[in-house]
Amino acid sequence: MKTRTSSDSQRLYDLLLSARTADKVTLYFKDGRVLHGALIFNPLKGAGRVINIDQELSVDFRLDQLRDLRF
Repeated sequence: MKTRTSSDSQRLYDLLLSARTADKVTLYFKDGRVLHGALIFNPLKGAGRVINIDQELSVDFRLDQLRDLRF
């Protein structure tokens, strides 16, 4: 039986794979941050970067830091 954390991580991983071709994504972090921008995701490392050109912002993240994802 999978735990909730493991199924949540798998769901987020699948969403990140699908969102790689989206123009913009919204990432919801466990610490309360919400970031919008273009997504770069490396599935082998389970890490990525969200880039917001308008705000001149680039933030690296790991899968375990995310709470949700919308695109």
